[in-house]
Amino acid sequence: MGQLLNGQWTNENVTSEFDKKGLYVKKPSAFRDRVSADGKSGFKTEAGRYHLYAAISCPWAHRAVLFRTLKNLEGVVGLTHGESHADGRGWWFGDEGHIPPGTDQRVHYLHEIYTLSKPDYTGKVTVPTLWDSQEKVVINNESSEIIRMFNSEFAELTEPSPDFYPEELRTEIGAMNDLVLSGINDPVNGCGRSISQEAYDLSYERLFGTLDRLEELLSGQRYLCGDVQTEADWRLFPSLVRFDAIYYVGYKCNRQQLETYPNLSNYLRDLYQEPGIADCCDIDGNKRLVFGQGGPILTNGIVPAGPLLDFTRPHDRGRFAHAA
Repeated sequence: MGQLLNGQWTNENVTSEFDKKGLYVKKPSAFRDRVSADGKSGFKTEAGRYHLYAAISCPWAHRAVLFRTLKNLEGVVGLTHGESHADGRGWWFGDEGHIPPGTDQRVHYLHEIYTLSKPDYTGKVTVPTLWDSQEKVVINNESSEIIRMFNSEFAELTEPSPDFYPEELRTEIGAMNDLVLSGINDPVNGCGRSISQEAYDLSYERLFGTLDRLEELLSGQRYLCGDVQTEADWRLFPSLVRFDAIYYVGYKCNRQQLETYPNLSNYLRDLYQEPGIADCCDIDGNKRLVFGQGGPILTNGIVPAGPLLDFTRPHDRGRFAHAA
């Protein structure tokens, strides 16, 4: 996927995604402003003002979509999904295009929204992206920060919901987030997208070493940080729900399927069966967009039919105390 250079789309490798060993490395996000309930950030929480751009095939964007549901924000923050296009011009809104809220300009690609916000922008165009329809600017494209905003800054506009970043667990959540990022999120991409055998082998070892570690942890507690759900669980969930259908098949994460881990597979079903979550997960759509033409994995465009997955069957996590 290309990027913008001084506001113009290019397929040149302006910002490399690989280190010297060929290992895939996710680059920092460029837009880091913040929505706040009191407005002191410069962007005040208001219903209908902000719009989330995501993509079914992107696990980073999936986090934000999940939090939009978990925090009852469906009627507060708008949502538009893009998808990758075989022409290589980034996230695409289809032949009919899309009119960003607050504007009368029809666009066909997410990069056009970036240049509406910053005409001379240079860098990657990524999801999730949070758009401000009042100021007509991109607020933020860092998933970890968007979910924190969704968790805390819109509370006065919605029905009560759990706090997924409670103060008393923040140190533990931070440590778990670091483990999931370095041991699951990045190594999955490393297995699928690195460009050397050495980089692939390192990613593979880290990935399954971490999965083994989490399998052991979840043998003694219901969630990653104890007996309550936290943002750490929902940052991990997008990688787990894609694992057997996408990563095992297409990203060469093939030591074993997640289904063969008793605790991790039951834990995944536990989270999947939370109200509204199944509607945020489109495995068939993921496969179509990942394996089809224009997806991140080089294939002949044929979408695998399997595996058969049933995340709705019973899980055993009720044996632990639950205080979601």
